[in-house]
Amino acid sequence: MAKLRVEDLIVAYGAVIAVSDISFTVEDGEFVSLLGPSGCGKTTTLRCIAGLEGSSGGTIRLGDAIMAADGSDVPPDKRGINMVFQSYAVWPHMSVFENVAYGLRIRRESAADVERKVKEALKLVGLDGFAGRYGTELSGGQQQRVALARAVVTSPRLLLFDEPLSNLDAGLRDRMRFELVELQRRLGQTSLYVTHDQSEAMLMSDRIILMKDGRIVQSGTPRDLYERPMSRFAAEFIGNANIVDATVIRTSGDGSALVGLPGNVAIEGHFCRTDGSRRSGPVLACIRAESISRVSGDEAGSNCFDARVDSLGFLGPLVTCTLRLGEVTLRAELPARKPPSIGETIRVRIEPDDVIIISEH
Repeated sequence: MAKLRVEDLIVAYGAVIAVSDISFTVEDGEFVSLLGPSGCGKTTTLRCIAGLEGSSGGTIRLGDAIMAADGSDVPPDKRGINMVFQSYAVWPHMSVFENVAYGLRIRRESAADVERKVKEALKLVGLDGFAGRYGTELSGGQQQRVALARAVVTSPRLLLFDEPLSNLDAGLRDRMRFELVELQRRLGQTSLYVTHDQSEAMLMSDRIILMKDGRIVQSGTPRDLYERPMSRFAAEFIGNANIVDATVIRTSGDGSALVGLPGNVAIEGHFCRTDGSRRSGPVLACIRAESISRVSGDEAGSNCFDARVDSLGFLGPLVTCTLRLGEVTLRAELPARKPPSIGETIRVRIEPDDVIIISEH
């Protein structure tokens, strides 16, 4: 295993800059996700680390070895890096055993070592007993396990994942998330994972690196990004957020503030960071849908409001609804046991700690 360090990475295709000045580290044994919308540069960054794309500038280090520096790249097969692809890439004309053994045979390992290591890898991913089957005889989840076994069997220094679960159905994808994380924890494998699915990144990652337009927007633990988004983009991409234009009315030294929403609604919240960012004038108020709770009609105190229910949708244990609060429409998630009715006015409360004030406007 080894620490990955990416410093000022640039990837350009002619005049088009796909990745611009990307810098981050993945510590030994850490699971980090590159998260962002399609076209943000996350897969290009991953492929550049793997050596499948050439870098135009910057440095990539794995442990003490330089993999790429200022446009000069080490070939992919010399990097000690393995990658699990979105398409699985399981060869249909080979058995499961031969698929997993391929990298070991390329390295000319002895037949005894190949036999032992393949059996260990298949047992690790829950496929012992499948060695003689072919790719066409496997389900999507089983093929993905074969791809994982093939990636770990050669004991790479770094494991890369390019949206490996996106082709699975929803139920299997949920199960594979936990299985993949458990496998990574058992191996202590340094891992970099690419996804556009924020739920996947939140569930699996030690840290998340959020990207947009070829740049890093914000990085931190899943809780950091969820509770302290630094921009409108981060707030909207992570979780189900209502982003409302607001104006600062007053502030306190502890970072809390009272802000005004359209329609003369005043709400208490807190700034997402404690640096010297804007403390007056126009700001954004981020209110998560699950932070809005229904209370009794006579409930009083800060951040209690009357709101009209404009729409309603059933989501099993929850109902998702739109609430009209002054001139603002908010999405809310409420318990489904006693749902409100469309057109009904209900009393709601939003905890001040759950109202995130973002200085960017």
